[in-house]
Amino acid sequence: MEANAFLQSEQVKQFSSELEKVNLGPLWHAIPQLMNHQPKPEAVPYLWKWELLHAKLMEASTIFTPDRGGERRAIYIQNPGLAYKKPWGWASATQTLYAAIQLILPGETAPSHRHTQSALRFISKGKGAYSIVDGERLYMEEGDFLTTPGGLWHGHSHPGTEPMFWLDCLDIPFMYGINGTFFESYPDHIQQPERPDDYSAWRYRGGMVRPISDRTEKKAPLGLYKWKPTAEALEGLSRFEPDPYDGVAVEYFNPSNGKNATPNIASWMQKLPRGFEGLAHRHTHSVIYHVFRGSGTTVIDGTRFDWSQGDIFVVPPWALHEHANTGTEDALLFSASDLPLMERLDLVRGETYERNRGRQEVTGRFSPILP
Repeated sequence: MEANAFLQSEQVKQFSSELEKVNLGPLWHAIPQLMNHQPKPEAVPYLWKWELLHAKLMEASTIFTPDRGGERRAIYIQNPGLAYKKPWGWASATQTLYAAIQLILPGETAPSHRHTQSALRFISKGKGAYSIVDGERLYMEEGDFLTTPGGLWHGHSHPGTEPMFWLDCLDIPFMYGINGTFFESYPDHIQQPERPDDYSAWRYRGGMVRPISDRTEKKAPLGLYKWKPTAEALEGLSRFEPDPYDGVAVEYFNPSNGKNATPNIASWMQKLPRGFEGLAHRHTHSVIYHVFRGSGTTVIDGTRFDWSQGDIFVVPPWALHEHANTGTEDALLFSASDLPLMERLDLVRGETYERNRGRQEVTGRFSPILP
């Protein structure tokens, strides 16, 4: 009798049923699902339009404030492939990462708290608000990147005059999955300053040099990465041939140890020059993209996703993807990924697409939900 036929025999089925009754299980049935030949992510490629995100946040502003009903006015993106896997897949953009767009209005304060999850923020629109992280007020402008490693007190306040929007990204699903979640509210609403405003950003005005005191590793020696130096770094790299897959890209890092600026999450800013048509590849880490400027397309496993300023889209692990700039200006993409987790687990792997001169055949086009 062949192996497959034997596994379907009444004798095996009866024994397997008996095992289940005593909280045991037959590996001979489970191994095809437990040991896939390659990753089979349940997260799916998806895109959320800025128009929808903006409309829902402005609607939320008439209902919800940080002082009435909760701590943050943030709307998270929910990957449809993970939505029904509660609680693990709830509030998950990918299997390891959470992402949301947060809105704070002039005069509002979001109280300080801390948690074991690490967080980052990328400022999409507006200016005038600040985050206070570990006693340092960090004033935010468009294009700025902020990091808040786990365990640091952080809150937000807005003494400015216009609405501010930013992308939040945290390793919530990963930390939840390993039962590593701890959370604590600040005892006095919002932490007060203990250092001069933008202290760390001023200490690092020198660019690729660091204060000698930071030769000793610190959790977040630089909390605020201003947009101007990032733009200058991209401009410098633009003198050379762009990467065939990712264009011109830079990574935010912790200057005291050379590692990722945010533990467990890698953060990049990349420029796709006008006319850029990238080649397809895939890798074991998942990526959340937020379009800062410009417009273009990304083909993910044969489906074309058209994006423009403010949109968010997700590339699951081991999904073929390629970017193209279809607009009239350079496109700028901020991205957050779980690459550091893959590195720690020795799971980093990638493949280039060799057929059709490195570009996928487009078999479908994604239709986003609009307000």
